[in-house]
Amino acid sequence: MAKRVAVVLAGCGAFDGSEVHEASAVLVHLSREGAQAEVYAPNIPQMHVVDHVKGQPTPEQRNVLVESARIARGNIKDLATLDVKGLDALIIPGGFGVAKNLSTWATQGKNCSISKEVEGVLRAFHAAHKPIGLCCISPVLAAKIFPGCEVTVGHDTECEQWPYAKTAEAMKELGCRHVNSQVTEAHLDARNRLVTTSAFMCNAPIHHVHDGVGKMVREVLRLA
Repeated sequence: MAKRVAVVLAGCGAFDGSEVHEASAVLVHLSREGAQAEVYAPNIPQMHVVDHVKGQPTPEQRNVLVESARIARGNIKDLATLDVKGLDALIIPGGFGVAKNLSTWATQGKNCSISKEVEGVLRAFHAAHKPIGLCCISPVLAAKIFPGCEVTVGHDTECEQWPYAKTAEAMKELGCRHVNSQVTEAHLDARNRLVTTSAFMCNAPIHHVHDGVGKMVREVLRLA
């Protein structure tokens, strides 16, 4: 039987939803490994809509589930219907939608709140000892919910290659252990069955991001 993996999206677009290349990489690697992806997203309004040409918010209003359906080619379910019992693993790609639509990290940092639906899903997989894969900014969800966990968002020293490294410091303040890693690597927290990779937290060639996501996916499937 193919392993069934829930993939939770946060919209469509790097600056206000799921990072499209990361989401696509997750789906490609799951397919390559013979796993069955089941895509979900919360049926809620986006925090805001960003014009990805100008990099500025617009007056538009969009729905997270409807926008995520663009990536899923319409084959998507409301996150409220997710049943952990029928699934083997959970993966959440990154993108600012994680910090804006699945949580309030973008505006509140370590003092953020997590969407009740998203927190419920993460806790359900964790309680069932089923693996969770997180990439880019999405490891902040684990840092907030599972104190003492080990994660990576790449490096903890800010530079041109690692422009978001302060995220690692904020996660440390939440009580988790941050492990520095390269973009092509994934880190396993065996105790919590968490697999994380930095993806576009790094200014790296897109194929390096794709390779790192692949390592994360394969490790999640090995644990499933």
